[in-house]
Amino acid sequence: MKEFYSPAEIEGMRLPAIPALARDITRLAGREGWRTALTVGGEPLARKCQGIKGGGWEYHWSLFPVAAQRALHKREIARKQKEDGAPAIRGATASRVDWDWFERQPDARKSKARYRLSILEAVCGLQRGALSKDRAVYAVADQQKVGKSTIFNWFKMVEGLDRKDWLPALCPRHTGRTKTVECDPRAWEFIKADWLRLEKPPFTACYLRLEMAAKEHGWSIPAGRTLERRLETEIPAPVRVLLREGNEKLKMMYPPQIRDRSEFHAMEAVNVDGHKWDVFVRFPDGTITRPLMVAIQDLYSNKCVAWRVDKSENSDLVRLAFGDLFRDYGIPDHCWLDNGRGFAAKCITGGTPNRYRFKVKPEEPSGILTALGIGIHWTKPYSGQSKPIERMFRDFCNHIAKHPAFAGAYTGNNPMAKPENYASRAVPLDDFLKVVGEGIRAHNARTKRKTRVCGGLRSFDQAFDESYVNAVIRKAAPEQLRMCLLAAEKIRTDKRSGRVELMGNTYWSDCLLEHVGKPIMVRFDPDFLHDSVYAYRLDGSFIGEVELWEASGFPDRSAARNHGRKRRSFVNLTKQAAEIERSLSIDEYMRLLPDMDDATPAPQPAAVRMVSGNLAAKVEAEPVSEQDFKNEFSRNFRAGLKVYQGGLEE
Repeated sequence: MKEFYSPAEIEGMRLPAIPALARDITRLAGREGWRTALTVGGEPLARKCQGIKGGGWEYHWSLFPVAAQRALHKREIARKQKEDGAPAIRGATASRVDWDWFERQPDARKSKARYRLSILEAVCGLQRGALSKDRAVYAVADQQKVGKSTIFNWFKMVEGLDRKDWLPALCPRHTGRTKTVECDPRAWEFIKADWLRLEKPPFTACYLRLEMAAKEHGWSIPAGRTLERRLETEIPAPVRVLLREGNEKLKMMYPPQIRDRSEFHAMEAVNVDGHKWDVFVRFPDGTITRPLMVAIQDLYSNKCVAWRVDKSENSDLVRLAFGDLFRDYGIPDHCWLDNGRGFAAKCITGGTPNRYRFKVKPEEPSGILTALGIGIHWTKPYSGQSKPIERMFRDFCNHIAKHPAFAGAYTGNNPMAKPENYASRAVPLDDFLKVVGEGIRAHNARTKRKTRVCGGLRSFDQAFDESYVNAVIRKAAPEQLRMCLLAAEKIRTDKRSGRVELMGNTYWSDCLLEHVGKPIMVRFDPDFLHDSVYAYRLDGSFIGEVELWEASGFPDRSAARNHGRKRRSFVNLTKQAAEIERSLSIDEYMRLLPDMDDATPAPQPAAVRMVSGNLAAKVEAEPVSEQDFKNEFSRNFRAGLKVYQGGLEE
């Protein structure tokens, strides 16, 4: 069989699924990349034409469409049969023994083949009982009401074959009506160019345009239904899906990879993603919007282990969600992340390559996940198959977003699915968080989960707890947990007490007394402002934990007594610390003070300048010597000190 064909040779063969003109075949080769195609071994499937003036290209038959390859093989088989002079066997093709072809036949044809085989076996059984073949055929034909010539024809179909290969040879091979209506090749290319578009035009509209073009150019075309069947038959289904529905639909035709997550244990690997709720929520500042949730799912059990809600997806929201995970359950070994801006922020995954940072610079700071040694894996954008958490979000949409508490606030999952009471109310944030929390707990506790880990019996909570108690989990230290809190920039402490005011709350601790009136940095959790915050110097060094300093009502006497007791305790402890720091009394200090009677002689100048002018003596007070002045000062200082000590004793 010839392997390479030029466009002119292909034009003369009139193969199906290939353009009829040589120039159109050359264009098809250019679109499909035939000239650069290679075999598995790296050998080219196209070559320059040899012995032809002007050059040209020849293409291997394996590059042709599937329908063209089949037609080419059938012609080659028929040619060999004609050359060899092999007699044509009724009801059989060149290859009568084709078990693969037999398996692809419908059950009706297979049943007929088995019935024919049973007739032939009955005849062979009578032959083994000393009957001739003719008498055996007559006896079976009379019994089964089958024509005698028909049975003889069946024996011709299996003539020369081994007994084990009779069944596919006896299978009916009629193909029905195979004659096709003539269609001009240019009209065929015209209808394909119009129908195979992403706009998905209906065939009726395409055929109307084809009729107008055929009338203009004189093309012969078949009926519309005939042409539509030809499109569905000769164009492979994947090609139709790609050209009419796009690349994403084509990917869905290939089955997704099935991953066994039972090889993990609880908290070994987690999946993180964001979800925008289909509910209008009113935030404390009066803003009404659809909130976004960052959720973390345990890959082993499918349990939702942490979640946070904000107006939009950001690195702070991701940081707080991971802080909840580290505090409640521990540090996972692996994490599958969506590569959105919030997850790819340097404070989260700094030091890890992703689609926003193709290079990791040496001076780049390490993110929280990178610093804790968590293996980071990026999922494909807009690919729900690579993120198991998407199934959990779908359950949230059905069981939580449509909760009765959100009636009137539900928006629908797309603009065409808006309910009649769309935007009639907005749910307060506190009520929304309460319902979401209850829904997530119910989601984790629901039994008879049909996963490989739960086995159709257990809940996500049960599967997680059974594995968690037997697993080795890394726990986060307090210093590591503080890394996940938000940081406020340059909050100046009070000039008197050192207290800190943050979002309407006051915080104070004695560790701030060394930073009175100075700017500091505070880390906090915005959802738990009534807990303690953590103070840092501007250089990043830790100062200490600062507790909430709650305000009490004016007539609350117990709160006033408690406040007074704390203040007295603070003053007494400070006095004790002061006594420890000052170990010398005033008398002991004065005894150690050096005596100033022995004065050091004043230095003398190197030269004395003469005084000129009026030298008349001036009447002045009696001068006091320097030594007398020093002695008088020392006596007055000692006397004043005794008076001060006496006043303290009284």
